[in-house]
Amino acid sequence: MTIPLYERLRPKNFAEISGQDHLKPYLDSIIRSEKPVSLLLFGPPGCGKTTIARLYAKAFNIPFISMTGVLQTTAELKKILKEAETLPLFRRQTIIFLDEIHRLNRAQQDIFLPFLEDGTLILIGATTENPSFVLNNALLSRLRVLSLNPLSPESLEQILMRCETSLTPEEQRLLIHQAQGDARHLINQIETLQQRPPGIDIAAFLQKRPVLYDRDREGHYNLISALHKSVRGSDPDAALYWLARMLEGGEEPLFIARRLIRMATEDIGLADPQALPLAIAAYQTYQMLGSPEGELALAQTTIYLALAPKSNATYIAYGACRKTASETGHLDPPKIILNAPTELMKEMGYGDNYIYDHDTPQGFSGQDYFPPSLPRISFYQPVERGFEREMKKRLEYFFKLRSKNL
Repeated sequence: MTIPLYERLRPKNFAEISGQDHLKPYLDSIIRSEKPVSLLLFGPPGCGKTTIARLYAKAFNIPFISMTGVLQTTAELKKILKEAETLPLFRRQTIIFLDEIHRLNRAQQDIFLPFLEDGTLILIGATTENPSFVLNNALLSRLRVLSLNPLSPESLEQILMRCETSLTPEEQRLLIHQAQGDARHLINQIETLQQRPPGIDIAAFLQKRPVLYDRDREGHYNLISALHKSVRGSDPDAALYWLARMLEGGEEPLFIARRLIRMATEDIGLADPQALPLAIAAYQTYQMLGSPEGELALAQTTIYLALAPKSNATYIAYGACRKTASETGHLDPPKIILNAPTELMKEMGYGDNYIYDHDTPQGFSGQDYFPPSLPRISFYQPVERGFEREMKKRLEYFFKLRSKNL
C-alpha cells in the first residue's frame, strides 16, 4: 500500500511542527510534568491538529486510539470505549483522539464524561469550529483548549522544501497561495502534480481550494459580523471584501440582504432616510434577478450604507421606549385623546377638550399624549449628522411651541 505523501512528511517531534510555536512551550511543560491532560485542538484544516495529538500520545507512551466524529454512531462510541478497557495499560490511561469532535451530538459527547471524570481516559478532540458553539459545557470544562493558527506562507514554504520538488519559484508561490494556510492541501497538490502530463500549465492542472466557510456555524456569524461592523465603521472596501467572502463561500444572498436592511435601520436610521428603501430594493432586486446579476445590487447597497452618515438614535430611542413600556404597561392613555363612540364614554370624559391639531394656526396643539401619571420622557436624541440634523431642528421647533402652550 502506498503511504500518502502527507503521512510520510508528518513531523516526528514537536520541533518539526511548522507554524505553531506558541503552543510548544505549553506542550513541553505538560510532557515534563508526566501528567497528561485532555485537550481540545481548535484550528483550521491542515494546521497540525492530528500531528500534535499523535506526538502527544507518543511522548507519554500511552495506548492511542484514533477515530472521527463523522462516522461514529453512539453504539460505535460505546463499543470503542468498552474495548479500550481491555487494553493492558488502560488503568494507566488511554488517549483517544477524536477528529471533528463537533460532529457528535450532545448525548454522544456525554458518553466520555465518566471516563474523563475518573481519569482513565485522556481525550484529545480536534475541531475547526468554535468550541463554545459545538461542545456542551460539561465536556468543554474538562478539556484544555489550544488554539492553532492557519499556517503562514513562510511555514508552508518550509513544508514545501521538505518535499524536494522540481517546481520553479513561481510555481511554488502559486501552490502556497492556493493552499491558504492548509498544509494538507499543499501536500496533496504536490502529490497531484506527480501525475501532471508534460507541458501542462500548473495552474490549469491544479484543483482550486474551496473557500473556507461554514454557513451553518461560526463562519456564518463571524463574517456577517465583520460585514456589519465594516459598514458601521464607514469602510466600503472592507465591507465589500466581507460581502464577497460570504457570497464566494456559498452564503444565502437573501440572508445578507436582510442584514443590510437591519444595518440601514440600526446604524443609519434617519441620518439618511434613503438607506432603508435602498436596502429593501436590493433585497427585491436579488429576488428578481438571482445570482450573479442580483449580487451587484447587494454590493451597491453595501457601498452606499458604508458611506452613509451614521446614527443609532432610533435604535437607542426604541430600546429605551421598550423598557419604559414594559414597566408602565398598566397605564391608560389620557382620556383627552380617546375616541368616544358611545354616550357612556362621552359622559366618562373620553375625548373632552381634545384639540384637532390641523385647526390650530401652526398645525400643532402641544397637548400631552403620555399617560397622565407618566412624566414626559425625551427618548429620541438625533445626532448632528446627515438628515438627522434636520430632525433635530424640528424637535427643537416643536419643543419651543410646546413650552409656550404650557
